[in-house]
Amino acid sequence: MTYTHIMTLHRFRRIARRAIKQLPDALRPYADECMISTRRRPSKKLRRELGLADNEVLFGLYQGCMAGRQEHAQMPPRIVLFYEALIDACETEKELERQIHRTVLHEIGHHFGMDEDQLAELGYG
Repeated sequence: MTYTHIMTLHRFRRIARRAIKQLPDALRPYADECMISTRRRPSKKLRRELGLADNEVLFGLYQGCMAGRQEHAQMPPRIVLFYEALIDACETEKELERQIHRTVLHEIGHHFGMDEDQLAELGYG
């Protein structure tokens, strides 16, 4: 049995909470103002909207306004973690925790208006 088959959603969420608690103190308030949810995988419609190829992996997604622009937002910002891709990419729980941590940092970067190139320069691409 592989690691992927033994990971429950409950256990994944517990690991995600641990990873989020390890965010730097300066960034934790931004994670706190985002709803963080999990989905098994992105829908085909979402993949099309994002222009993702069939072989491209998506660990997370930021949905919402950039920081400082929430006064116009109807919904709070949201970070979605796609647990199937995250679990499949990792061999151990520790590796999964690190990848979730990195993914949340990446999505918080989008919250601040950073694009993929800027995030890659910081090591979160």
